[in-house]
Amino acid sequence: MPYLAWANFGGVSSTGTLLLCGAALLAGTFDAIVGGGGLIQLPAMLAVLPGTGVVYSLATSKFVGTVGATASAIAYSRKAPMDWGTIARMSSAGLPAAMAGAACSSALPGRLLNVVVLVALVLAVGYTVGKPDLGMAEQPRTAAGGRPGVAVIGGAVIGFWDGLGAPGTGSFLVFVLTGLAGYSFLSASAIAKVVNVATSTGALIFFIPAGKVLWGLGIVMAASNIIGGVIGTAFAVRGGTTFIRRVFLGVAVTLILSVTVKLFG
Repeated sequence: MPYLAWANFGGVSSTGTLLLCGAALLAGTFDAIVGGGGLIQLPAMLAVLPGTGVVYSLATSKFVGTVGATASAIAYSRKAPMDWGTIARMSSAGLPAAMAGAACSSALPGRLLNVVVLVALVLAVGYTVGKPDLGMAEQPRTAAGGRPGVAVIGGAVIGFWDGLGAPGTGSFLVFVLTGLAGYSFLSASAIAKVVNVATSTGALIFFIPAGKVLWGLGIVMAASNIIGGVIGTAFAVRGGTTFIRRVFLGVAVTLILSVTVKLFG
C-alpha cells in the first residue's frame, strides 16, 4: 500500500515510514549515549511528512523520544550509578518549564532560537575541549550543597529549551551535569535520560490535548527508538566515560554545523 491512511500516520507512505523508523533507531542510539538524536529524527520527519505543519512533526518526535528515553532510563538504572536526589530536583523543575516552552514554541522566531543554540554549543564544546579531565571521574565542582541549585536551575532552563523544540537537549543536560555539577560522563548520561523523560513529558502535556501527535506513526517509530536506546545504553556502559566524552564532542560539533547551515545556508 503506497500510503498509510489509517491510525493517524499523517499520509506518510510505507517507504517513508520505514525510513522514519530507521531514523528513529539511530536517534535512539545516540540519545541513549549522550543525546543529540533529535538531530537525526526531527529533520527526517520534516522531510518525509507530506504537507503537515511543523508542530505535528515536533509533537510526534517528542512522543517517540519520550518513549525511547524511558526505555533507556530503565536500562541505565540497572547498570549505572543514579543520583536520585538530583534527578528529582531537575525533573520537578524541568517538567513545568517544558510545558511553558511548548506553549511558547510557535511564538518565538526560529532564527533567534538557532542563534542561541549555536552560541551555547560553541561555548560547551570550547569548555569541554579546554578541560581534558571534564567528566572523566566524579569531581564535584560546586560548593557544599551547590548541586541542588544547579539541578533546579539547569532543569528549568533546559526543560523550557526542550519544550521549545530546540535541538541538543540531552547533550546540554550532560554538559550541565559534568561541567557544573561535576558528574562523570557515564553518571551524567544516566541522570540525563531520566530528566529528559520528565521534560519531554512536560511538552507532551501541552501537545497531546492539542491533538498534535500522529499516534500511528509515533507508535511504530517509538518501537524502533526503543531498540536504538537499548543498543546505545549497552555501548555507553561498555565504553565508559572516555567513549561518551568522544561521542558528546562529535554530536555537539555536528549540531554546530547543522545550525550554522540553517542560519547561513
